[in-house]
Amino acid sequence: MPDLDGVGEAATGGLAARAVEPQAGEADGHTHERACLNCRTPLIGDFCHACGQKAHVHRTIAAWWHDLLHGVLHLDGKIWRTLPLLAWHPGQLTRRYVEGERASFVSPLALFLFSVFLMFAVFSATGSDLIGDPSGIQQEAAKEGSELDRRIAALEKQRVEASAAGRPTAEIDARIREAREELTALRALERGDLKALENASVSEPDEPNFSGAPPAAANFFEQAYRRAKENPSLLFYKLQTNAYKFSWALIPLSVPFLWLLFLHRRRYRERFSGYDHFVFITYSIAAMSLALIAFVLLRLAGLDSGILNLILVLVPPVHIYRQLRGAYSLSRWSAAWRTAVLLWFAAIVLTLFGLMLLTVGILS
Repeated sequence: MPDLDGVGEAATGGLAARAVEPQAGEADGHTHERACLNCRTPLIGDFCHACGQKAHVHRTIAAWWHDLLHGVLHLDGKIWRTLPLLAWHPGQLTRRYVEGERASFVSPLALFLFSVFLMFAVFSATGSDLIGDPSGIQQEAAKEGSELDRRIAALEKQRVEASAAGRPTAEIDARIREAREELTALRALERGDLKALENASVSEPDEPNFSGAPPAAANFFEQAYRRAKENPSLLFYKLQTNAYKFSWALIPLSVPFLWLLFLHRRRYRERFSGYDHFVFITYSIAAMSLALIAFVLLRLAGLDSGILNLILVLVPPVHIYRQLRGAYSLSRWSAAWRTAVLLWFAAIVLTLFGLMLLTVGILS
């Protein structure tokens, strides 16, 4: 079985270490600018003598991956020029970056990494998750563990009484053993000890019947059912951990859906490249991650939950509308209907992402 956790960690580490701040554009051999695309200074060589950006910038998907592999993560003063535009004029930020202003702003991949790392750090520090109260899974495990301690004590008392009365104790012994196995898993979850949690075993559930499915599918679903029912706490813990490791997968999952929004109009297909869509999606996910951080911090600060929920509902469509309209130069109506469709597509992407996390959590 492949080490899927290792794959996620390697990809995340590669993103963190390599990806993301282009030095100042890269050459593709197909453009011959006479003025710097970032500051418009007339060029007298391969680099702009005013801002340092390379004369030639690229707009290909290969260039996007080139930034991933050859950049170095560093956030400097550019973050303060980037964040206000990301919040209020995301379309302008996307368009300006795509058209060549690379030295002025934090690259989309750098901002994506910064926002995702910060989001999970905040969630971890505050004990928050995306839904529910900020109690945290480890606190819930501690509470359930205390209840199990009391149940085990009561069962042991029953066993002593049954033994003194000469009654059979096999059933009580089995219940005590099952409760102790469950308690072992909860204590491991409370400590955050994933390996111990994986090794903790509980009683076998009734086997489901997948006889109507093909053999490979039947084996997978049987394994999925068994692992989920045996140790739901472990599965949920893995889902949260893997969401961090594989967050980068949201970008390639989302791009095809954005591309579909412009498929029916030839002028859009000719004007906007796949690279443009990658930049749009990466900046958009970074913005949503930062918005979630703000939501958690405002909730902890005691802001009224009704106002917070309203903000949480309104921010994504408004931000996507403004980014679509500015990045692709759309009319109000064109941006509005694409926003509605893109929100629907986002729900599909999140569903696919969740299924991917579930699969990795079951198989790893």
